[in-house]
Amino acid sequence: MLDKRWKLKPAQDDFEVKSLADSLNISEVLAKLLILRDVRSFAQAKKFFRPTIDSLYDPFKMHGMDIATTRVIESLTNNEKIMVYGDYDVDGTCSTALMYMFLKELGADVEYYIPSRLKEGYGISELGIDYAKSINTKLMISVDCGITAVHEADYAKNLGVDLIICDHHQAKDILPDAYAVLDPIKPECNYPFKFLSGAGVAFKLAQGISERIGRRELPLKYLDLVALAGAADIVPIIDENRILVMEGLRLINENPRAGVKALLKTSHVSAGNLSSVQIVFTLAPRINAVGRLGDAKVAVELMTTQDEKRATELASVLESDNFERRKIDEDTLAEAISKVNSTINFDEELAIVLHGDNWHPGVIGIVASRLVEKYYRPTIMLTTIDGVAKGSARSITNFNIYEALKECEDLLIHFGGHEAAAGLAVELDKFEEFKETFNRIVKEKINHNELFPEIEIDSKARFAEFTPKFLRIVNQFAPFGPGNMRPSFLAEEVEVSNTPRIVGNNHLLMSVRQKGCDKVFDSIGFDLGNFLSKLIVPRTTFDMVFSVDQMTRDGKSFPQLKIKDIKIRNDNHS
Repeated sequence: MLDKRWKLKPAQDDFEVKSLADSLNISEVLAKLLILRDVRSFAQAKKFFRPTIDSLYDPFKMHGMDIATTRVIESLTNNEKIMVYGDYDVDGTCSTALMYMFLKELGADVEYYIPSRLKEGYGISELGIDYAKSINTKLMISVDCGITAVHEADYAKNLGVDLIICDHHQAKDILPDAYAVLDPIKPECNYPFKFLSGAGVAFKLAQGISERIGRRELPLKYLDLVALAGAADIVPIIDENRILVMEGLRLINENPRAGVKALLKTSHVSAGNLSSVQIVFTLAPRINAVGRLGDAKVAVELMTTQDEKRATELASVLESDNFERRKIDEDTLAEAISKVNSTINFDEELAIVLHGDNWHPGVIGIVASRLVEKYYRPTIMLTTIDGVAKGSARSITNFNIYEALKECEDLLIHFGGHEAAAGLAVELDKFEEFKETFNRIVKEKINHNELFPEIEIDSKARFAEFTPKFLRIVNQFAPFGPGNMRPSFLAEEVEVSNTPRIVGNNHLLMSVRQKGCDKVFDSIGFDLGNFLSKLIVPRTTFDMVFSVDQMTRDGKSFPQLKIKDIKIRNDNHS
C-alpha cells in the first residue's frame, strides 16, 4: 500500500467565514466548505443549493450556434436525411441518443452511426462518411467528437455532406472546415462555461433549435442523458454542469426512461436515490462495456427504446458484456503486474510502459488506470493491432502526459488526448526507444515527492460538530464530482470503540470515537485492512482523513465515515 501525502486546503479569512456562517445560520466548518467552492454570499448559496433551469446560459452565446441552428432547421424543413455521428463511450452514446431522439421528435429523417472501436478507432472516419453518403445524408452532426477531424471534414465536404461538429475536446492548431463547429473551448468561442460534456454541447444545440422554433421546453426531457454523460465523463460538477446533472438525476430518480430503468434493475441499483457516484462506478462501466467488447449501438438503442421488454433484453447484453470485460480486466491486470514486477526497476524508471501482443484493446485503458492506482506512476499500456503497438496512457496528479508524449512525437505514429489521459500508436520496432525516451522525460519533470498520492483535505473537524443538521447540509452539496467532491475532513485523536475487523477484499470495518466526544460512528476504510494489527493494540490513537456518506439499511438512514487514510499517532502509550 502506497504512503499518501495529506494536504490541508488553505485557511480561509476568519471574518468571511464567520460572516457567511451567520448569514446562513450554519456552522463555520460548513461556511468554510462553501467558500472553498467559491460560494461567498447568501445569494450564491441559494444558487448553489437550489439551482434552476432558468440559470442555464443562452445557447446562442456559443460561437457557431446561429449557423448550426439555421442549417438544422433548414434540413428539417426540406426533409433532408440527417445522420448523427457519435462515439462508443457513455458520453458519446448518450449524446447520440439525445440528438437522435430530439430530431426524431421534430419529424426528422434521421439515423445514427457509432464507429467500431477496432476497425475505425475514435472520432469521425472516412468509412463513416462513406456510409453517410451511401444513405444520401445531406447533413451530418457529430457529437462528442470531430474537433480534430480536419481531413475528414474536407472529405465530407467534397462528397457534398454538410458537417456540424458538436464537441468538447481540445482543438489542434487548425479547426476543421465544417459547416459549423460548436465547442466551448475552441479559441474563438466566448461561451461563459468551458467544461460541458459532449452531451452538454449536444443539449445546447437542441436548446438553440428549440428556442428558434418556439418549443423551449422540448430538450429538457433529455437531461437524464446529459446527467449520465456528465457524471461518467468526469466533467467538473460546477456552474452549468451542476444544474444539468442535478436536473437529470431528478428525472432518472422520479421517472426513468425504459432503458435506464432496465439498466438500474440489472445493476441492482435502487431507482429513486441514484447519485452521480453510482453512475460513475455502477452504470457507466456497463454502458462502456458494449463499446469495448461489442457494438456500442446497443447502448444507443437501450437509451432510445420505449419498449420495456426490449430494454430488458438490451440491458442484459450490457450486463453480460460487462461481466466478460471484468474477467478480461482481471487477467490483463494480473499479467501487467507480473510484467511490472519482472521488468521494471522503479529506482531507474519512474514510468510504467508495457506492451503485450494479445491484450484486448478495449480494456487496456482501464488496466492502465488500475496500475496508476497501484503504483502511482505515469502508465502506458500498448497492444498489437495490425502490426502496430497501439494503446492508452494514464497520468498522475501534476504530470501532463499529453505534453510528455508531444516531446516524443517523432517516435509516434499518432497521439491525442489531454493532460490526464491519452491514446497513442508506435511502430513495434521503435517501442524500446520510445520507452527509454518517455522514461527520460518523466525523470526530468517529476520529483520524488510527487510519486506519492496526495489526499486533499477540506477542513479539520470534530465529531461533536456532526449534528443531524450538519450532515443534512453536507448531503445537499451533491451532486458530487470534480470541482465539488464530497467534503473530506481530518479528525485528530481518534480511537476505535469496538474490535476492528476485515471484510471483503481487505476493507477495514470499525466503530470510532474521538477523544473528548461521546459520539460513535460506523466507519469503513476500503483497502485499509493493513492497519488492523496496529489498531487492535489497546489505547492506540490515530488521525484519519474521511468523508461522511449517508447509508440506508432496513429502510433507516445513518451516517458512515468513509476512511481515506490513517496515521497512527506518535504519542500512544503502550
